[in-house]
Amino acid sequence: MQWLSDWETRWLASELASVRIDRPIFVTGLARSGTTLLLELLASVEGVATHRYRDFPLLFTPYFWNRYLDWLPVQQEPVERAHLDGIRITRESPEAMEEPLWQAYFSHLHSATSLHRLTESDRHAVFDRFYLDHLRKLLLIRQGNRYIAKGNYHIPRIEYLASLLPDARFIIPVRHPLTHIRSLVLQHQLFCNYAATDPRVPRYLEAAGHFEFGPQRVPIRLDATQGDRILDAWSRDDSWLGYSIQWAEVYRFVESLRNTNKQLAARILIVRYEDLCNQPDTTLRRIIDFAELETNAATQLFAQLDTVRSMPPAPELPPALLELIGAEVKSVIGPYGYRLDDCDCF
Repeated sequence: MQWLSDWETRWLASELASVRIDRPIFVTGLARSGTTLLLELLASVEGVATHRYRDFPLLFTPYFWNRYLDWLPVQQEPVERAHLDGIRITRESPEAMEEPLWQAYFSHLHSATSLHRLTESDRHAVFDRFYLDHLRKLLLIRQGNRYIAKGNYHIPRIEYLASLLPDARFIIPVRHPLTHIRSLVLQHQLFCNYAATDPRVPRYLEAAGHFEFGPQRVPIRLDATQGDRILDAWSRDDSWLGYSIQWAEVYRFVESLRNTNKQLAARILIVRYEDLCNQPDTTLRRIIDFAELETNAATQLFAQLDTVRSMPPAPELPPALLELIGAEVKSVIGPYGYRLDDCDCF
């Protein structure tokens, strides 16, 4: 597939030469934090180019594959996605599709024992050329002028992307840990149930680059000690503890990036899921201004406000679980405006 991708790039060379990658936007955060909702909203803006479900599985040759699909028009009614979270999709819906591209060049990215962070010092010249050409192909196919990607695993590689694309922006959703961790636990149970009846499920998820939940799950490893703690918890089927450690590790890392690199911090926007649901107008205006979207973006985004979901009720967790989660996340939640006893956060 990499060889075919190079051949496609050479065939499109004259057209790709005129395609500019302008201020790409990466939506990245721990799964179940609102990344899909943000991607759906931003993808509704005219001129935005994203990956779509239709791009899988021939991700490495998006131009040829999409031209082939255009000859085979399919009328498809929206169906609820496998997560059973009310999000309805067709093959034209925006989706996270970058992960197989990264896995092809960085084999350790979902290793259970390796650290997953990629910085400027990890730059891979061959991958960089391939990746930038791939983004140009997406812009060409979609006739867009701004590329937007959802990638839950871009958190460990923000520094890499920031170096490769100096005008990139990063939108990072965060969600109150009590509701967030509960959602992750329930999703893991759901996908394990799928896998119990169909062994193809975990194989498909691995191929698509999804390791967040299901039998094939692997933590995002940013710290060796914390990563080992997550693996140990999950080996004992303690999803609550494992996801609590993961939540704290991911959002501690984000806050560390913002505190230690002021230039990078200016390119990061934190979006609380609760604010997106409860104050969508104000939150979407912040996103538009930060991303420097076109002036008509506000009208297009606000037309999608009915897709913004109301907040679920506060989960009624037993005291032992509240204590377990609190012990892991209490030192991290402050900068994000959360308190463990603040029910208004739900």
